[in-house]
Amino acid sequence: MLAVTVIAGILFTWAVLSHRLARWSITAPIAMVMAGIALTAGADPPLRFDFDTASFEHAVEVVLALILFVDATEVPQGVIRAEKGIVTRLLGGALPLTLCAAFLTALAFFPDQPGWILAALATVVVPLDLAPTTAVVRDRRIPGRLRDVLNVEGGLNDGIVSPVFLLCVAAAAEAHTRSADYAEAVVDAVASAGWALGAGSVIGYAAGWLLRRSWEHGWTQPSATRLGVLTVPVAAYTLSVALGGNGFVASFVAGVCLAPAMRRLPRDAVAMTDDVVALLCLGLWFVFGQMVNDEFWDGFHLSVILYAAVTISLVRVVPVMLVLAGTGLRARDRLFLGWMGPRGVTSIVFGLLAAVELPDHGGDFITRVMVITVLLSIVLHGLSAEPIGRAYARGGAARPQGVPGP
Repeated sequence: MLAVTVIAGILFTWAVLSHRLARWSITAPIAMVMAGIALTAGADPPLRFDFDTASFEHAVEVVLALILFVDATEVPQGVIRAEKGIVTRLLGGALPLTLCAAFLTALAFFPDQPGWILAALATVVVPLDLAPTTAVVRDRRIPGRLRDVLNVEGGLNDGIVSPVFLLCVAAAAEAHTRSADYAEAVVDAVASAGWALGAGSVIGYAAGWLLRRSWEHGWTQPSATRLGVLTVPVAAYTLSVALGGNGFVASFVAGVCLAPAMRRLPRDAVAMTDDVVALLCLGLWFVFGQMVNDEFWDGFHLSVILYAAVTISLVRVVPVMLVLAGTGLRARDRLFLGWMGPRGVTSIVFGLLAAVELPDHGGDFITRVMVITVLLSIVLHGLSAEPIGRAYARGGAARPQGVPGP
């Protein structure tokens, strides 16, 4: 309980000083990581978390389910329609290429690791999280079109990678059994995805229809609507798991199916769910501070640092530059979209789940690489935020949204 008290106190302190801290680019995630590092360091730290318990695993799974749901509901549909070509290229072209590049790079840096472990690693280090670099998303010196595209990609990216991650982890675990049956693992994964799609669709569409009808007829209140939205991902996740499906996919699908109805509900209908997710994610950033201590306690691993550096730079930049060629975007805009791919909570959650599911088969290795990748991303993407804004300011006024550059 002391850990909860300390985390709450740190969050309150940041809330009181958030505007002043923002001047030094100290966001809430950065503040929580710094606090986590400070309070979990040493041989006998004041606070310590046990990652190997079933309760911790379930808590992490619920956090991911809520994240995927919120991401799906908050994706701006207008931007998707206006920027359909760019969004399709990023998610349908750049994302698969980035996953392949992360896997091939891992083969080069870690040739002794099994293939499925490296495949799981690629899915861990690729998902985007814009939370550590909110200054960029809100910086009006950067064209609104680019910021909108980033928001859409960040909202859909982790939902697409999630089932791939689970399939790779399952295959990695199966590879270490004497009677490895990959065909059976694939069949199970497909069946799990099917149950997830069914559960998520039913819960999402039914909840959206009922909430919309209730609001239009005056049967409910804004506060009750916010509570009703919060129950949707929980119901989708638990129903899918009970049926043998993938709870993460179900939560994401429920959010996608609920999103059209959100336009007929109060503007803050998802606010309660969003606040809960933000609070839980900040708690995970604190836990990440302990993971940083655990990894650096064993010393630096040059190959891991080099892989992390390549992953957050070339592994994403090159595919994005390639797939966006011919879209009318200027080279610097394509470079901006390629560079601005910070890693964060989704990678942390995937890394924790990999460590739990693969305790003796590479889980620690995946966690180590994830920690260095996220930490390096926080530093490099955070430091680059202001220079990027100044560069766009020097380049002249931003073009109107939807108008391509020369």
